[in-house]
Amino acid sequence: MAADWAWWIGLLLGAVPLLVLAVWHSNDAGHCAAFALKRWRHHRGATRPRLPPGHMGLPFVGESLWLLWYYKFARRPGPGPDGFVDARRRRYYGGAARAGDVGVYRTHLFGSPTVLVCSPAANKFVLNSSQDGAFGIRWPAPELVGLSCLVNVEGRQHARLRGFVLAAINRPASLRAIAEVVQPRVVAALRSWADAKGTVSAATEIKKVTFENICKMFASMDPSPVTDMMDGWFAGLLAGLRAFPIDFPGTAYRHARACRRKLDAVFREEVQRRRRRREGTVDDATSRDLMSGLMEMEDEQGKKLCDDEVVDNIVSLIVAGYESTSNAMMWAVYHLAKSPHALHKLREENSVVSRDNKNGGFITLDDIPTMKYTAKVVEETIRVANVAPMVHRVAHRDVEYRGYTIPKGWRVVVWLRSLHTDARYYDDPLSFNPDRWDKPPKPGTYQVFGGGPRVCAGNMLARLQLSIMLHHLAVGYKWELLNPDAEVTYLPHSKPVDGAAMSFSRLDSV
Repeated sequence: MAADWAWWIGLLLGAVPLLVLAVWHSNDAGHCAAFALKRWRHHRGATRPRLPPGHMGLPFVGESLWLLWYYKFARRPGPGPDGFVDARRRRYYGGAARAGDVGVYRTHLFGSPTVLVCSPAANKFVLNSSQDGAFGIRWPAPELVGLSCLVNVEGRQHARLRGFVLAAINRPASLRAIAEVVQPRVVAALRSWADAKGTVSAATEIKKVTFENICKMFASMDPSPVTDMMDGWFAGLLAGLRAFPIDFPGTAYRHARACRRKLDAVFREEVQRRRRRREGTVDDATSRDLMSGLMEMEDEQGKKLCDDEVVDNIVSLIVAGYESTSNAMMWAVYHLAKSPHALHKLREENSVVSRDNKNGGFITLDDIPTMKYTAKVVEETIRVANVAPMVHRVAHRDVEYRGYTIPKGWRVVVWLRSLHTDARYYDDPLSFNPDRWDKPPKPGTYQVFGGGPRVCAGNMLARLQLSIMLHHLAVGYKWELLNPDAEVTYLPHSKPVDGAAMSFSRLDSV
């Protein structure tokens, strides 16, 4: 009897590990076998293609749970999200120098076989190859941001829309006008924080004022009950963009689609109202905002955008314009509160700018080039914040890179943040040190706005808004984090778990 039990226990102890190993390797083995069978027969007598090093994880879920673990639980002072990439570097190349590491790995994420790209050269290769059709857009979901928006269109339509957006928000004349529009609301918000509240959640309050300014800049919308509802709808839309696209009742994706329909209704009504006013030749301030500019765009044949195209683009541009910028502003306030030396230098510079100011306390675009240290704080904030940690693409054909094949149809995740947190490129990379910008970064290691033909069109607008906020904070206010050791969460965007709660008041000299 004892011998029978021993036999069964031995079988169980031997079979379970073997079964676990078989399940763990089955997904990777299956994809590797399918790749080999499909391609090796076409490469007889030549160098046969090979997949990048890596592992595909469990069936169906791949390594998504492993990535989620790094994002949600491996918080500072642990490895954080970059531990996912670092684990692959150690496993497949090892050593501090990582000799031979080309920054390309295979994995399985978000329900799809994936190639993870995470080196300056590899990132540049993928982002620049988008213009020759090798890679296309994989995220965000077209149903949520719009089939005809700047993110999703290709070729001439993309070039035309991008050229217009660049002219509307990044050229000097546009930035000059934007600086005038956003400052009154920023100044009023800071006063209200100090006078009426005293203690604020930086993440919440900065997001609110940034959303109000974006609505004003892009669609001439002032705060109202409608914009309050729109704020909630945009929040629901953003949650759905980051969720798995399962269209079932109760899911974030289903809620996001409902929010998108409500936003469509508001903006479509506004477009039609403007068209009626144009027929009556009525000119007002709205004729000079981004929405009206989209309505007046023409292609080579004189054809204008239809209502769907205008709505798709205004929604997607607002999404892109306020969430990332407000997150960066929150991190600037957070890091300056923990960096008294940097804050002191920022106050000194901006006090000089304020003293010489002849515009009633508002800075102009002409002041920005003189604010050298402020520019360093802006760049360091954007680097540390990593508000766009990754970019999603899909391979439209088999693509060769440094001896490896990125298969057609596979997702390609360009891991931007790994460059900005890598000690090979930045000394003590997780520390906030604006003085590191006394020297330019190594070529290809600073990709906070992406790269290639789809580099973020609003990068100068984001820098301008940060500079304006920093100026008025530095010359007029003081603040202190209530919980300087709060944990950092990385989903959906990185931020302290308490939203950077802080005491906020006017400087004694104000």
